[in-house]
Amino acid sequence: MLIIACISGHGFGHGSRVAALLGALHRLEPQCRFLLSTPLPEAFLKQAFAAIPHQQRNCCWDVGVVQADALGSDPAATLQALEALEPLLANQVELEAQAISAMLLPGEKAVVLADVAPAAVLLAERLALPLVWQANFGWDAIYQELGGELVAWAKRCNGLYRRGTALLECPFCLDMDWELPRCQIGLSAGVPRLSPDELRQSIGWDFAKQKTAMLSFGGMGFPLDRKLLQRWPDWGFFVAEPELALAPNAKLLPHDLRPLDLLPICGVVITKPGYSTFCEALGQGIGVIAVERQGFAEAEVLLEGLRNHGWHRCLSRGSFLKGEWQLDEPLIPPAKGPLAPGGEIEAARYLLEFLT
Repeated sequence: MLIIACISGHGFGHGSRVAALLGALHRLEPQCRFLLSTPLPEAFLKQAFAAIPHQQRNCCWDVGVVQADALGSDPAATLQALEALEPLLANQVELEAQAISAMLLPGEKAVVLADVAPAAVLLAERLALPLVWQANFGWDAIYQELGGELVAWAKRCNGLYRRGTALLECPFCLDMDWELPRCQIGLSAGVPRLSPDELRQSIGWDFAKQKTAMLSFGGMGFPLDRKLLQRWPDWGFFVAEPELALAPNAKLLPHDLRPLDLLPICGVVITKPGYSTFCEALGQGIGVIAVERQGFAEAEVLLEGLRNHGWHRCLSRGSFLKGEWQLDEPLIPPAKGPLAPGGEIEAARYLLEFLT
């Protein structure tokens, strides 16, 4: 069986979500073959998919939303990027279809898994293969919210999504009115690779779990003055930016570990609203301090889900930039109970049943 995973290059969260699903699928069916069709950087893919035998083809199927920074979007640049990609897709579909056809073994079953680039359906149709979306939103909803000339792109995306075969509907979802059969799944996340004791020993970490925070803002990162970390001297921080790591109570994320791998020794994650980060933290029973994010319709749905299902605190961008992180205050309990974990296993079983 061959899984052709078309992964959005918008951010690492899409890649992490697909990695969780393919990891579960590999454990259930080790003979499955995996092809990653994505522009995500090789360094990220090597980390996220380290335990999954795979091939990669560097293909850009969507642009998502061009971001001004980790907390804000740039609609004008997004429109320009969409207009630049559109005339390239027909040739890319033809080249990729030829390459994938040559990979398929006689009689081998295959499916296109897309998270969540609309143009992936063009590849599936060219190959005469079914396409399963994995999503908690589509770009149609995001572009509709941004308005202006992007509304026409929202309609185009919606039409492409409707041409898929099925939908794996993730938690924290926007409305996806694509009129497809769907399977609702629980929290989908990967599995940390080391135990807390192994982690502490390997990286030399002395801060207690309840005094350890991870600053995680995705692939773009977020520039901060390291003096803000020193406002909380009894806390230790894992950070992604070398400049922040110069603070005496900070440590740069080890290059051979994913943020997920460090969560077992963290008490809280400070982050923007992001699907995979929320799933990974809530799945590990870790609190989340979320910083407001502008110009992205998914953000408010994620924050509502966090308030309902996780120990949390929500910060304004202004408070975050001042270092007013309220780490000395208890987190707010969830309004409802926790979400069920294991969504990646549910999705993997669905795909296996779908293929067989």
